[in-house]
Amino acid sequence: MNTIILFVTFLALSSSSLAADQDGTEFHYKSGEVADPSKWSSIKAEWKICGTGKRQSPIDLSPKIARIVHNATEILQTHYEPAEAILKNRGFDMKVKWEVHAGKIVINGTGYELIQSHWHAPSEHFLNGQRLAMELHMVHKNEEGHLAVIGILFREGAPNAFISRIMDKINQIADIQDGEVSIGKIDPRDFGWDLKTFYEYRGSLTTPPCTEDVMWTIINKVGTVSRQQIDALTDARRGGYEKNARPAQPLNGRLVYLNEESTLPPN
Repeated sequence: MNTIILFVTFLALSSSSLAADQDGTEFHYKSGEVADPSKWSSIKAEWKICGTGKRQSPIDLSPKIARIVHNATEILQTHYEPAEAILKNRGFDMKVKWEVHAGKIVINGTGYELIQSHWHAPSEHFLNGQRLAMELHMVHKNEEGHLAVIGILFREGAPNAFISRIMDKINQIADIQDGEVSIGKIDPRDFGWDLKTFYEYRGSLTTPPCTEDVMWTIINKVGTVSRQQIDALTDARRGGYEKNARPAQPLNGRLVYLNEESTLPPN
């Protein structure tokens, strides 16, 4: 029993906002484990919302549940710039963290500074009922501490250009818990995505404490990632975190917007 407790408390969180700065966790993803997603709400009193909340994430996205809008320039603007970054192996995911200001997004007039990015495999959000091969989360925070996360989905296929660019760095620290390596100046736009069409909804962290204080933007255009790249990122995770995706959560009548505008102003 002591071995199980030590093992669980050693594992670390891997999702949208707490993943911004914290690494310790007491939960798991594997079904049947002592702290799997179905048990998160009972592990700690402050995690109760994981089971009782009505705005939990991730969800299954499709045009059927969305309200179509055409005001991208009013909803979301990006203001990114290249900045020095590091790659860190947290044991449960690979994280790109900028060492200095790398820009921000502006949602409905509120600025959210980019904090870090990390990958989930398989994807956390579903698209038209399908869970895809991988999802990248770009985590932003405003001055009040509220979060905005851009999610980019990938299916298995051709190699992802950005991951190819840093593959040697991923391999360099793949077996080093908390290993870090510089990856030079990284422009957040280098991840390979666009904002021509995107879903937006209000949800939660996808890990405990599951706080319902996240503005989610999920890019509708799906990218590709190779099997070798998926394996490189998942093999770097340990202790059952090879798959670090929370199950889809009920919509509970929330509004989901699908913005189909095709152009945005230059940064």
